[in-house]
Amino acid sequence: MSRETNKAIRRYAKMYRNTLIRENFPETKEKENQYCSRLREMYDSHAFKEHNRYPSTDAILVYAVIAMCLELRSFGLSNEEIIRFTEIMFQERRSFFDHLIHMIDLLPNSFAIVRLWNINDHAKRVKDGSITYDYFRAADSDIEYRISKCMYVEMFRYYGIRELCKIFCNTDIRAYTGLTRHVQFIRHSDLSSGECCWDEIHRKQRRTRSESEEIG
Repeated sequence: MSRETNKAIRRYAKMYRNTLIRENFPETKEKENQYCSRLREMYDSHAFKEHNRYPSTDAILVYAVIAMCLELRSFGLSNEEIIRFTEIMFQERRSFFDHLIHMIDLLPNSFAIVRLWNINDHAKRVKDGSITYDYFRAADSDIEYRISKCMYVEMFRYYGIRELCKIFCNTDIRAYTGLTRHVQFIRHSDLSSGECCWDEIHRKQRRTRSESEEIG
């Protein structure tokens, strides 16, 4: 096992334990040890070696979340309860991300930033093969793409919990929910529960003064 995966086990085990304590789970030390054991075994697997070959996908993080999902499911938690647990566990990370999104939302060129994000991300994903696009279109005021295969989903599918990849699929929704001034995000479906991930992103058109007065 590499130094990187050993470090990840310590980091995510601490986050997992703290969330167990916060949520009043019993026998937290035993549960933490079980999580470490499962994650260590997963990192040592042939499957991890296969999944950890896409530079644009953080398989170390994804496996840490999958191991947590499997542990929580063994306690009898529902998918909704597991998703809520992950939101609490990564709250600090999410708060930083939310702050960054808020700052971008204040910029008049926020759609241009989003457009560049998507173009660059598409290029990286196509290059390493981590995502299969049926199509990708980035026009001046609109972005639309349809994805038929995603390695995030494939990793969750491998461990029999495809539907819990919603944890990662929801990241886009959370980001675009914070971009309200100049960007409109429409998700038709995602691969955690559907046959494809189909998103549209539009630049919000600014109303003229006369249009605003007419509406008012």
